[in-house]
Amino acid sequence: MASATFDHRGPSLTIYRCGNRGYGGPTVEKGDGRPLGVVNGRPAVHGKRTGRPEMFATLVHADWSAHPSKRWIALAKRRARGWAVSSLSAVGPSHEYLAWLFAAACEGPVLAGFDFPIGLPSFFGARIDQTNFRVALGVFGGGRWSSFYRVADEPGDIALERPFYPRHADRGTRQVDLLRAHGVATINDLRRRCEVRTPVRLAACPLFWTLGPNQVGKAAITGWQEILAPAVARGAGIWPFDGDLHILAQAHRLVIAETYPAEAYHHLNIGFARHESKRRMKDRARRASAIFAWASAYGVSFLPMIHQWIDSGCGVDRLGEDRFDALLGLLAMIEVAEGRRSDGAPNDEPIRRWEGWILGQTTSGSPALPGQSPAS
Repeated sequence: MASATFDHRGPSLTIYRCGNRGYGGPTVEKGDGRPLGVVNGRPAVHGKRTGRPEMFATLVHADWSAHPSKRWIALAKRRARGWAVSSLSAVGPSHEYLAWLFAAACEGPVLAGFDFPIGLPSFFGARIDQTNFRVALGVFGGGRWSSFYRVADEPGDIALERPFYPRHADRGTRQVDLLRAHGVATINDLRRRCEVRTPVRLAACPLFWTLGPNQVGKAAITGWQEILAPAVARGAGIWPFDGDLHILAQAHRLVIAETYPAEAYHHLNIGFARHESKRRMKDRARRASAIFAWASAYGVSFLPMIHQWIDSGCGVDRLGEDRFDALLGLLAMIEVAEGRRSDGAPNDEPIRRWEGWILGQTTSGSPALPGQSPAS
């Protein structure tokens, strides 16, 4: 067994064994091994549970990025009296993380959330000669689709088989060139239904546009290649393409779902006012009392190191917002796993076949609280 003290640079390793295979995975040094009560060290006051069966034994959420240094994960385990959040750490190499997810699933079903898009705009799906997103995922990167993951350099390079643009932020790069190449009129036409603006957050950046601080296309490219396609090939289920969560938890040991931190803030009633930003440590730290209050109400506990991260706003360095989003995404997943919040996926054919959905997002959303702006 290999172990190391947890610090801001990444996870320690513990060897998990499933059959005759051993894998490294993220954990933290536990001290005396007891979770820390979320309010002044006292045991949490547990809220009411629904009658929903316990679907998952482990929840893990990854704040993903095209840049490996900005990938962080938060982990929670189901305990007799509620969920225990036991790790907040860097992801490490993708193949090791994926191996760990499958090994952890030997102890019970795992729901793994990733904040990159999982799905295609339905207009795009209708144009390709594939049955659905899950099937298309298996052919992207090979044969006719060998250039699918190569981001186009010039407007003339954009094609059905090469839909992402632009590769670089060159002078004169325009969104309209991407729209024309895909034959749509507005940037909203490139968005999946779950990405459009809601009453509680701004519109998400569409999949195929790969320029700017909010772009998600390049993260999707690495996520699909390094995590999603290999996981599906090994038997993982993808929500909602393969069915509802309670069905997937019985049919697959590992289930993968799309998340969105801007949605998670709303699910937990932990928003930012117009003059605040998640990119500022002080503003993140101001959310600590609301996080602890939510956790106390619903029997969620944190190990001491996680408690310290929350109190400190997840750190003063540039990775603080990534840790924060990893953690908030995980807590929102607990809401769905416990049945307090619906998974939100409409029972529509285009969504179940091509577009997918953001876990926990309702179709209409809810109004922003007074003094708050829609999350970006």
